[in-house]
Amino acid sequence: MDKSSSAHSGIRRRIWVAGHRGMVGSAILRRLAREDVEILSVDRRDVDLRERDAVRQWVARAKPDVIVLAAAKVGGILANNSYPVDFLFDNLAIETSVIQAAHLADVERLVFLGSSCIYPKFAPQPITEDALLTGPLEPTNEWYAIAKIAGIKMCQAYRRQYGRRYISVMPCNLYGKNDNFDLSTSHALPALIRKFHAAKIAGEPEVLVWGTGTPLREFLYVDDLADAVMFLMDHYDGSEPINCGAGSDISIRQLAELIGRVTGFEGKLVFDTSKPDGTPRKLMDSSRLRALGWRPKTSLDDGIREVYRWFVQTKASEPAAT
Repeated sequence: MDKSSSAHSGIRRRIWVAGHRGMVGSAILRRLAREDVEILSVDRRDVDLRERDAVRQWVARAKPDVIVLAAAKVGGILANNSYPVDFLFDNLAIETSVIQAAHLADVERLVFLGSSCIYPKFAPQPITEDALLTGPLEPTNEWYAIAKIAGIKMCQAYRRQYGRRYISVMPCNLYGKNDNFDLSTSHALPALIRKFHAAKIAGEPEVLVWGTGTPLREFLYVDDLADAVMFLMDHYDGSEPINCGAGSDISIRQLAELIGRVTGFEGKLVFDTSKPDGTPRKLMDSSRLRALGWRPKTSLDDGIREVYRWFVQTKASEPAAT
């Protein structure tokens, strides 16, 4: 267990970030470092978050005042299609273990981080929170989506039955430092960064992009999400999930062109239309969060430039796929 000393003030006295080594969890740690709090974390080698008894015992000892549940098994279309059991079972196990442990240890506040994929494939755009469970999910990631929906419902159930102040935050597609750049399991944006960088270094004439390039996606810099999580701890206490998005979307073709410019790749794009596109458009309505007074600070261009610098310094020499 890692700790940083602090004064014990307000609801953020002792905060456990579950999943602190992941992209989201590490961003939340960076954000918490600016606060007067005590940060709690535990390595997966010491506590497997899928193991209910181990999690319950650790939380009982650590006594956090707040839990941010950022731990999850995540991946792109290929990974979701290939390992449906892992995405369903592991995420359900993590959620049930951590949320139940929070209740049993009388933890006052819990923030559960979901995903925009909880919404129906053909939900009206921009997607409002009340679209949940109004239609079929996108088949390529329904296993992950169903697990995340269960996490939302679990927070609502503990709120209804026991009065727990547990909330659910639904971010759009995220990107940032500590993202997964493994081409066999990564999401579109980090995969494109790796592909373009590799093509530039090798002098390749073209980069192959999955799908038609027409789907529209919304991308939020993960450090902005971390800031939103801290904001919502203080300013939101509702039962319904609350969306957290950038407010605008971009086509996969435009995204690829932007990443090409940032990485300095000068070849052409080729689209593999035999590969799935996924949901045609996914833009979230974050007006409820905006009405509370929070807005993202980082433009997509600035965020990608920052991530690319980080990738070149830390990840570019690693294998593209494992």
